[in-house]
Amino acid sequence: MPEERFHTTDAEREARLSQAAVAARTAGLETDKTAGGNGRSAFRSDQVWSYFGPAFVASVAYIDPGNFATNILGGSQFGYRLLWVLLWSNLMAILVQYLSAKLGIVTGLTLPQNCRKHFSRLWVVFLWLCAEVSAVATDLAEFLGAALGLELLMGPALLAHGFSLTGSLMAAAGISTVAVFGILALDLMGFQWLERGIMMFVGVIGLCYGFEVFLVHPDWHRAFVATVLPTFDARNSLALRGSVYAAVGMLGATVMPHVIYLHSALVQPRLNELSPETGLPKPKVMSKFLHFELVDVFVAMNGAWLINSAMIVMAAVALGGGLGKGPGVSPTIQDAYHTLGPLLGPGAAVVFAVALLCSGLSSSTVGVMAGQVIIEGFLDIKFPIFLRRVITVIPALVVIGAGWDPLKILIGSQVLLSFTLPAALIPLLLLTNRTGVMGNFRSALRTRTAGWVVAAVILGLNAVLLVQMAMG
Repeated sequence: MPEERFHTTDAEREARLSQAAVAARTAGLETDKTAGGNGRSAFRSDQVWSYFGPAFVASVAYIDPGNFATNILGGSQFGYRLLWVLLWSNLMAILVQYLSAKLGIVTGLTLPQNCRKHFSRLWVVFLWLCAEVSAVATDLAEFLGAALGLELLMGPALLAHGFSLTGSLMAAAGISTVAVFGILALDLMGFQWLERGIMMFVGVIGLCYGFEVFLVHPDWHRAFVATVLPTFDARNSLALRGSVYAAVGMLGATVMPHVIYLHSALVQPRLNELSPETGLPKPKVMSKFLHFELVDVFVAMNGAWLINSAMIVMAAVALGGGLGKGPGVSPTIQDAYHTLGPLLGPGAAVVFAVALLCSGLSSSTVGVMAGQVIIEGFLDIKFPIFLRRVITVIPALVVIGAGWDPLKILIGSQVLLSFTLPAALIPLLLLTNRTGVMGNFRSALRTRTAGWVVAAVILGLNAVLLVQMAMG
């Protein structure tokens, strides 16, 4: 991936955001012209399809291996009960991802670049460290998931040739590394090629889980009630703590901090196509772009929500008997794979592994892209994306080589993401609420209110989890 895709130096940024460009952005009555200045509308209604892509790339983070782990945990232990967490997490994700894209479109800068421009140096360093923690935790889960998916498919053959369990997983990790490099190389052909590749992976995951749900024959009435009625498992204190822990993990796996940074960068290639040589597009062009991006976000995030719900439903029926087996039962991803075969047939197990592999490969690619946006935006440097891939592989290889439980690592990483999420969400809300940053595109009162309610819910759940951990 060319390093220039997301990165803008300070000098380039100042040239682009000239006084004329800022005036054009804040004046709401400018005429709508294309970048070429031919006076025609910059958009047609049928062009919305060509603007699909950024939100689908971001949506991969919402169906990554961390989601597999937390959804298997939630479904097997608590049945359908926590489906409502996914619904509300998805509503949060739609709001947050749209605001991230909006910030990128209106300012022409990524979220990390905006943080560096508008916040003090001390806060920038703190936010960068939090962002790096979330990026490492994310990439660990995603790369580990890709290796697990590949190992489930090829592990028996490797074991037959004398490989140990750890050795087969290490071999799968090596192949996954090469595969991710190949996916990243798609961007060399143009940003839309990478977007289409990621969208293909999302489609495969969706088809796989549609097949799984078709096989398990869920109780749709109970699933619907659990989706619209928020409850925790209050059978006893252990069940209550376990359901809260699972809910926080599901929230962390759904509203992902690293793609909050990334989405503001994913819109930049199209923004550059619409922009004149200096400055940013006219306000009406921006408004149309924002409308198209809202459609993109709405479709992509709801697709991810349906896939996540299918994961919970499958785990609830196949692994928890519909009601869940309580917080004492924590099946691993390998357990789920080996259970689905005898229960639903070998096809179900293979489809599960294929979905996990596609999830791991695509989300690991997105995680590397997010890591590049984070380090370049906060530090104002250029950092080769392939070097970033090599560096982020190391923690996953250490975990695999040490033989640690992959499910515990995956779930723990998602809970950690819940704690780093406010460090991405609060700066986003502060920036999009400022007239000096957004001009006439500043968030409306209802949007500001919804954003701070989301932040308060996340902080509240994190506080509850901390109290539970302190109490043992």
